[in-house]
Amino acid sequence: MSDTALEAVLRRDRTVVMAALVVIAVLAWAYVLWLAVDMAMPASTMPAGASGDMAAMDMSNMDMAGMDVGAAMAPGFRAWASADFVFIFTMWAVMMVGMMTPSVAPLLLLYAGIGRKAQADGRPIASTGWFFTGYLAVWIVFSIAATGAQWLLVRLALLDPSMATDSTILGGLVLIGAGLYQWTPIKGVCLRQCQGPIGFLMSHGGFRSAPVGAIRLGIDHGLYCLGCCWALMALLFVGGVMNILWIAGIAILVLLEKTATSGPLISRISGALMVAAGVWLMARAF
Repeated sequence: MSDTALEAVLRRDRTVVMAALVVIAVLAWAYVLWLAVDMAMPASTMPAGASGDMAAMDMSNMDMAGMDVGAAMAPGFRAWASADFVFIFTMWAVMMVGMMTPSVAPLLLLYAGIGRKAQADGRPIASTGWFFTGYLAVWIVFSIAATGAQWLLVRLALLDPSMATDSTILGGLVLIGAGLYQWTPIKGVCLRQCQGPIGFLMSHGGFRSAPVGAIRLGIDHGLYCLGCCWALMALLFVGGVMNILWIAGIAILVLLEKTATSGPLISRISGALMVAAGVWLMARAF
């Protein structure tokens, strides 16, 4: 294969991978947006002066149809059933895919390009899909933990129906904790691994020829991203798990931290602002 033909193939592969990532992210965000709209719809469409019986009947009918988003969110409304856990886990998993896919795109594109070149040289490596599978597996496990955290907060009546904490003290503590974490050494280590795809690959032995190895490499990268971003994801309980603007703001912050050359500075500035906002909330509480 000539150099010109190889370059054309590499460009095509990168285009295919980027298109796939865009589709995945768009579908995930569309699902989250649909949930947010569906969750707000019952309250906004309830006729003025509707009786409590009508409201209860409406919620019951929605629940029977499997479309009641708010029932599993509102504290004290009812205990979660198995279906509620599955629903909330799915919500978190899809949201994590939508939020984290853009920030891992540079590494996936690099992987796809080198993979094609390796195949042309007769030394094929495992496909990009295996690496991405390992990466997403980390966020799937995180989604299980987030579902458990949400269940606990609901049981303690610390979440309102919009899935934001209605405790000013708890909100302030989460903001302060997340802000302080932005300044920790472990945050810096994880961010450097996420920012430099080539450095990450070199420090972990390069690409893998077997699918299992590629999955493990994806898990390693996912763990660094988790170490970089888990505290930011906790902020969803402050602004609202279904607050689209809040979700988008956190996703943009994650993307800037990982792709901008000033990522560490962005991390520290945002951390200072979080601490200031948390202190302000705590001062209001007292």
